[in-house]
Amino acid sequence: MQVVSLADSGPGTLRECIEAMGPRVCIFRVSGLIRFTGLPPRIRHPFITIAGQSAPGAGITLAHGGGEVGRTPLVIKDTNDVIVRHIRVRNDRIGDRRGSEDSITIEKSSHVIIDHVSASWARDELVNGYDTNNFITVSNSIFSWGIPKHDKCALLASNPGRAQHLSFMGNLCAHSGDRNPDINFPPGSCVEVLNNVFYNAQSEFAEVWETYGGTPVAIIGNSFIAGPDTQDDAVGIIRQRIASKGPARVYLADNQFIGDFPQRDPALQEITLTQPDCSLTISPSSPTGAYNKVLGSAGAFPRDSLDRQVVNEVRSRTGRIMRRPGNIPTIPSTRAAADTDRDGMPDKWERANGSNVDFPDAWEDADGDGVANLDAWLEERHLQVIGSAKSPAGA
Repeated sequence: MQVVSLADSGPGTLRECIEAMGPRVCIFRVSGLIRFTGLPPRIRHPFITIAGQSAPGAGITLAHGGGEVGRTPLVIKDTNDVIVRHIRVRNDRIGDRRGSEDSITIEKSSHVIIDHVSASWARDELVNGYDTNNFITVSNSIFSWGIPKHDKCALLASNPGRAQHLSFMGNLCAHSGDRNPDINFPPGSCVEVLNNVFYNAQSEFAEVWETYGGTPVAIIGNSFIAGPDTQDDAVGIIRQRIASKGPARVYLADNQFIGDFPQRDPALQEITLTQPDCSLTISPSSPTGAYNKVLGSAGAFPRDSLDRQVVNEVRSRTGRIMRRPGNIPTIPSTRAAADTDRDGMPDKWERANGSNVDFPDAWEDADGDGVANLDAWLEERHLQVIGSAKSPAGA
């Protein structure tokens, strides 16, 4: 489905694609800011890909309208098989219900991938996992500037209900007071926190909770870095035993701590494992290698001035937690490349790759490599926008 309008609702809008039923890919033929002037849509129907990398020019930013419609702009609820890539979410206006104002909420859903997303200025969590989720991946994203008094980066589980699989890897959390991240899962879960960068937490960095019987988690190859707001008693990795219903199981390896603050809660020692409870989904790199990769390629691309700013502040160990939201950078409107058959792929790319510009063949496989034409273009476009490949023809 082609998104050709930046309006809140109506034909050709992102809302129309989100609320449609059946397998679908939201392909953007426009760039700019989509502000939901009504209550933001919820992703409820499964098998959807929101392909932000398909947008021309400077990409897509989502925001709510503030006031009574100022709710979480990106909500995934009661669904499955969802992919969101290269989308920015900026909560630049104040809603009237702080507890309903994350940037991203994932609730009662499974098989969800949030990848190369950027989020800022939430007054609740920047990314929030709630209820009985499973097989959730949050990767290669930038979460910056949670707004006090509830400035939180990532609540990975709240009221989880049952064991879950969750991967949080390759992300940057910067300028949020605590929950960097908050990890609270029941026994039998497989949770991995791998190769992230956590910068300028105020009171806590990573928190391992035991409210649901004790989280099993592997925390590997991360960087915990003090900034101007980091208190002397902020802890890099802390064991939270409030209302504990059983000990957590924690595997720690190859994490680096930069700055003058306690690295590990001594209470972790009695629950630390010699090997992870679950097999890892990736082979973690060193924290230094991960630091360079995250600062070089995390977040939605093309990067806007906010993401460039926060990355520069991590590098220079500067910047502060914001007290109020800032301004969304202007995104110029850019014309998309010609797509005669409206199958989501530019004509020039189709001609260069053996596809038919006069027949919608998104799900055919022109080169016989086992990858559908549209999937091949989207991955090539992803690589192009992050600067890791030569520009695909017509992108």
